Amino acid sequence: MSVRKAILRSFDSGGYTATVQLAGSHKIYLEGVPVARNIPAGEMALGRKVAVVFFDVHNAKEAVVIAVYT
Repeated sequence: MSVRKAILRSFDSGGYTATVQLAGSHKIYLEGVPVARNIPAGEMALGRKVAVVFFDVHNAKEAVVIAVYT
């Protein structure tokens, strides 16, 4: 398991998923990343910093946004 910093690039409140750009990566975006339901949709403002946990570091589909911070 690994926790990485990222920037929120888009948020889908219907599916509660996000597109994030991992810190240090200028071209790679992860799309459709599930967002923890305890994070209010109002906190998911574009450009905010987020914490993403990877349960399997070799499989980006095993990731979830677990926190939003300033």
